[in-house]
Amino acid sequence: ALGRFIQGLNGRYITAEDVGTTVADMDLIHEETNYVTGISPAFGSSGNPSPITAYGVYLGMKAAAKEAFGDDSLAGRKVAVQGLGNVAYTLCEYLYNEGAKLIVTDINQQAIDRVVADFAAVAVAPDEIYAQDVDIFSPCALGAIVNDQTIPTFKAKVIAGSANNQLAESRHGKVLHDLGIVYAPDYVINAGGVINVADELYGYNRERAMKRVETIYTSLEKIFAISKDEDIPTYLAANRLAEERIARVAKSRSQFLQNEKNILNGR
Repeated sequence: ALGRFIQGLNGRYITAEDVGTTVADMDLIHEETNYVTGISPAFGSSGNPSPITAYGVYLGMKAAAKEAFGDDSLAGRKVAVQGLGNVAYTLCEYLYNEGAKLIVTDINQQAIDRVVADFAAVAVAPDEIYAQDVDIFSPCALGAIVNDQTIPTFKAKVIAGSANNQLAESRHGKVLHDLGIVYAPDYVINAGGVINVADELYGYNRERAMKRVETIYTSLEKIFAISKDEDIPTYLAANRLAEERIARVAKSRSQFLQNEKNILNGR
């Protein structure tokens, strides 16, 4: 039913995996529409985008660490990871392999046990994760976890994770900025999966997609520079960068349409 609905939008919306859905779900949707990505590689697709999202979050975390600590190495850094789904599991693997110390939580005990066993993580209760004495807090569950209740408990100098809508309200980004906490805006750091599946629109090429995902690091460097130079929160710097990019594309598109109109009118 979802596939038929998406097909009715005639390309105005293209879907992919998100929380609670799988490649198998996308394959089922694909039976009713071509406007779906992240389907099985057998169809020429990229498959599950979660590992690519995790790679982008890992790179973004390194960029944020560089901004906060002057060095992007995560070796020896203490990282608290909230939520241990598909993205977070792969992120924990990257962090463990670099030598980071992991403190983790989830509402799913099996997910906790897996990460503890595989990556020597220390588990804590869900409501204890915010106040851990760590360098980096990585929200990888649901949104609105940066709020009036949690901010006073943070000891981390960096917030960098895969969750969407991490700020309960925009003003909380300003609070983080005033406290000197480096916040990697969520829609920038977690863009790897979307960048990856978007590459399918050109005929999927994993090497090309990964190169694009790696630009998350430099995008965050630009955002941190704007934030510092203009003394504005990073979420606002990210919005400004995005709006400028959209405006450039809109202007380019407008000029293209005007040129086409002039050609049609014989000018």
